[in-house]
Amino acid sequence: MEENKSKEVKSNVAEIIKFALIVAAIVVPFRLWIAQPYIVEGSSMDPTFKNSDYLIVDQVSFYLKAPKRGEVVIMKYPREPSKFFIKRIVGLPGEIVIIENGKVSTKSSEKGASMELSENYIVYNKNENFRATLKEGEYFVLGDNRTASSDSRTWGPLPLENIVGRPILRLLPLKNIGIFPGNESR
Repeated sequence: MEENKSKEVKSNVAEIIKFALIVAAIVVPFRLWIAQPYIVEGSSMDPTFKNSDYLIVDQVSFYLKAPKRGEVVIMKYPREPSKFFIKRIVGLPGEIVIIENGKVSTKSSEKGASMELSENYIVYNKNENFRATLKEGEYFVLGDNRTASSDSRTWGPLPLENIVGRPILRLLPLKNIGIFPGNESR
């Protein structure tokens, strides 16, 4: 009787270890290469994202297709790559980004017609003038709360290799759960 209990305990332990290894084999690669959780810190993306919003970020799709204007991205801060920021793409590679009196427009070349962006997600804007020319592989990113954002106006264009991914799910706060939060891509 005692021997049967010992065999049963060993069998249960072996099953638990097997289960843990299977879970680790699935979860670890998923977390490392496919999706990561991120918690928003700060107010640079107000009102779209608030401090402490909990996001799941897709790290794969930008390998399959280029980021688009209006998409929100999680990125490595170019001046300190161990830090992560959340920003919105407003300028694409090869474009000229022009900010006049707080209004953002882009054009494809010096002689091209400019296109003013419709940024209905902006609540807090900064009345400023700025101009940047993007090279191949560079993006211009801004926070939605322009008055409280450190972004491409401060530290320059964002290299494509610094883009980590895009939010595919907002889990917290519960009242704002949603798929592709903040996405305004065009």
